[in-house]
Amino acid sequence: MTEDVRLLALGPGAALAGAALALYVRGLLARRRLRRKRAFFGLPEHAESLFVVNREAGGPELTVTRHDVLSLLELAAFVKDCGAHTQIVAHDAAQQGFGERTEFCLGNPAFHRRMAAHMHSLLPGVRVNADPEPGPDRGAFQIGAERYRMEAGTAEYVLLARLTAGQDARPVFLFCGQRATTNQAATRYLARHHERLARKQGDSFVLLLKVVNSQAYGPDVVELVGDVTRAAQEPMPAQSARSSHRAK
Repeated sequence: MTEDVRLLALGPGAALAGAALALYVRGLLARRRLRRKRAFFGLPEHAESLFVVNREAGGPELTVTRHDVLSLLELAAFVKDCGAHTQIVAHDAAQQGFGERTEFCLGNPAFHRRMAAHMHSLLPGVRVNADPEPGPDRGAFQIGAERYRMEAGTAEYVLLARLTAGQDARPVFLFCGQRATTNQAATRYLARHHERLARKQGDSFVLLLKVVNSQAYGPDVVELVGDVTRAAQEPMPAQSARSSHRAK
């Protein structure tokens, strides 16, 4: 057999071996990404999770608002990818501790009982102005000594948090926005950046995001204001707490 014939005979085999190796490596990387995603979201295969949402005004039935539906669609894709399951629960019907199941909690604590409980227990450094009367501080966030006022349709804020109660506890994700559009913006931000957040932020974090010009761009243009984990988890300074209380 000449050298040329030998090379022709070995060529297809080498190509098949290379293709098989590439498929193996690709599958290995995909499984690694899936393991990391499951770990970040606390969703092993067949796990149960909760979506906790506001009720639509007008009746006792659980009718999810339009913006919450869009937010849940963003999150449901991750639950499905992880091979897990979910249950939608109204904010005033979720009567259990957290850590047993992964929880995705969306809403403003002024109207969302479950969110208010989480904020009180886990984020004592945060206050949300719930004053129904118009004014510059209506809906404002107080995080430690800093205040973030809402400019409706122009600059609106939302807290995105991943919190745990211990090493083996499942996480709770909070999407606490000044308006419903901002909650959807936070779920999109999580969808786009969850891999980076898993690498850099650790088990618990609180990020402050700003939604820019929502009247034109909806939830699509989001800026990271900063990591406010320390300020949010530490008790609010007495002076700031008194100021926040007077504003309400």
